[in-house]
Amino acid sequence: MQRSDLTEKILDIKRQHGWTWKFIAAEIGGMAPILVVGALLGQMKLVRSQAEKAAELFGLNEAEKRLLNEVPMRGTPMPPTDPLLYRFYELVMVNGPALKALIEEEFGDGIMSAIDFDLAFERQPDPRGDRVKLTMSGKFLPYKYYGASGNVPAYGYKED
Repeated sequence: MQRSDLTEKILDIKRQHGWTWKFIAAEIGGMAPILVVGALLGQMKLVRSQAEKAAELFGLNEAEKRLLNEVPMRGTPMPPTDPLLYRFYELVMVNGPALKALIEEEFGDGIMSAIDFDLAFERQPDPRGDRVKLTMSGKFLPYKYYGASGNVPAYGYKED
């Protein structure tokens, strides 16, 4: 079975039962709903105890349960063609250089981790139309200046 086949099976069962992602994430539990949904859509993995709960919830066989516990091939073709996903891509293309400059000015020469990372979203009521609020928090990872000696720092933290 391909991982995409399992994703389609899970989506079919979700539709048949009329379940929401909120319900499914609460039933499986153990981590942020974004990660649970991401795993069921094939972009993350569930730990064994969660894969067990998902298998029970969706009536999956042993092989399908184990597939949920495997590290997936992550990502999608770029640029994305789905309009909502494309807006995230556009957001980074347009605002990325400014965010990069501001992060480097504040922290130094490095990156924001997408692995040691938290992501949350919430609905914000607004009389002009409800808004989507995203909160991202990633650990700053400085570049390592390998072979550094003398007055050269070993890592790219902000220099005072």
